[in-house]
Amino acid sequence: MSGSQQLLESGHDIWQAQKSHPFVVELAEGTLEPAAFEHWVRQDYRYLQDYARLFAIAGTKARDESTMTGLLGVAHTVLDTEMDLHRSFAANYDLSSADLEATQKAPTCVAYTNFLLRTAYEGTLGEIAAALYPCMQGYLDVADHMAALADERHEYTPFIELYTSDEFREEVGWCRQFVDRCWADSPGEHEAMKQTFRTSAKLEYRFWEMAYTQQGWGL
Repeated sequence: MSGSQQLLESGHDIWQAQKSHPFVVELAEGTLEPAAFEHWVRQDYRYLQDYARLFAIAGTKARDESTMTGLLGVAHTVLDTEMDLHRSFAANYDLSSADLEATQKAPTCVAYTNFLLRTAYEGTLGEIAAALYPCMQGYLDVADHMAALADERHEYTPFIELYTSDEFREEVGWCRQFVDRCWADSPGEHEAMKQTFRTSAKLEYRFWEMAYTQQGWGL
């Protein structure tokens, strides 16, 4: 069994919880409260800025040109294609790029991005691979699940289409191969990679919850 598959097996319970979360189910049905989706747009925009940094820092730790090119390429795609979709969603709420930039991160977003960046700076390449994988594979799997639930087009269909697109599948495939290479090259890090993967996956689940409850600081 490949390293990426072993990581997914270790997070099976979290994957199932994500797919049944009301944010995911209601988005697929087109019934999600607009305010909850706006909260997700704002918070995920801020998250993606740091997610791109994670790939960029990983690129500086890569030892071969191909891996460096791939990691920096994903960082660029996140900043370009993925965040551009968020800007288009934001326009539906009369939010500008400046509004998104000025958004204060909610507690869960802070916890998640801090974890990713600490792993980026302090962790090995294998641990970084395990930290970034839940978001990439998770969004594809969740979006595929949403596509199966969706009966008709609605305002959230572009979300489902982006994360089930051939381009996104190609990115996820590259990341999966990256995880597999790190797993094969670092047999002594398997337990650390599993722990990192599960922490990142749990924070993925909490991100859906944060958006659904429109979590803030209360201060």
